Amino acid sequence: MPKNNFQTLVFTFITVFFTVLAFVFYSVYVINGSSAMTITHTSSVLAAIHAQGGLYMFGTFLPIWAVIVIEIIFAFTLEVAFVGKYALKRTMQLAQPESSHPLLVQTTMIFVTVSLMCPAMSFIAAWSFYPYQDGFNFLTLLANWLKLICYNLPFAFFAQLFFIQPLVKKIFSFLFREKKAATRQVA
Repeated sequence: MPKNNFQTLVFTFITVFFTVLAFVFYSVYVINGSSAMTITHTSSVLAAIHAQGGLYMFGTFLPIWAVIVIEIIFAFTLEVAFVGKYALKRTMQLAQPESSHPLLVQTTMIFVTVSLMCPAMSFIAAWSFYPYQDGFNFLTLLANWLKLICYNLPFAFFAQLFFIQPLVKKIFSFLFREKKAATRQVA
C-alpha cells in the first residue's frame, strides 16, 4: 500500500485508469451498445462506434481514446482534490483500523470511495454525454444523472471490490517492491 504522497498518486492513477477503462467499455457495450447498433444498423458495437464517427461527448463525436483521456482527467482530479481525503477520513471513522480486520477496512474504503465517486462521475457523464442537439433541459440532465447512478453504482462497487482493487494492488506491489532485509545468523 502507498507509503508516501508520490506512491499515493501512483496508486490513485492506476486505480483511476482501470476504473475509467472499465466504465467506458461498460457504458459503451452494456448501457448503450444495442441502441448504437440499432441506430447505425450494424451488427457489432465497435462497428456502430466507427459508423457514428466515435463516441458522442460534449455535443460532438470523439474517438474512444479521447473520451478515455478526458474521463481519466476528470476522475483523477476529483479523486485527488476531493474524494480521496474525505474517503480516508470517513473510513477511519467507520472501520476503526486499529481494532478491525484489514479486509473490513479495505472494503469500507472501497464503499466510501464508490459512494462518493459514482454520483460525482455519473453527473459529469450526464453533463458530458447530454444530447445537446435536442436542446438543454435541467430535468432531463437530472433524470439522466439518476439513471446513470442506478446503472453504475452496483457495477462500480463490485468491480472495485473483486476486480479493479486486487489488480491495482498487484500492479502497485510489483512497481514498489520492498526490499527485504537479509537476515544473518550469528553462530
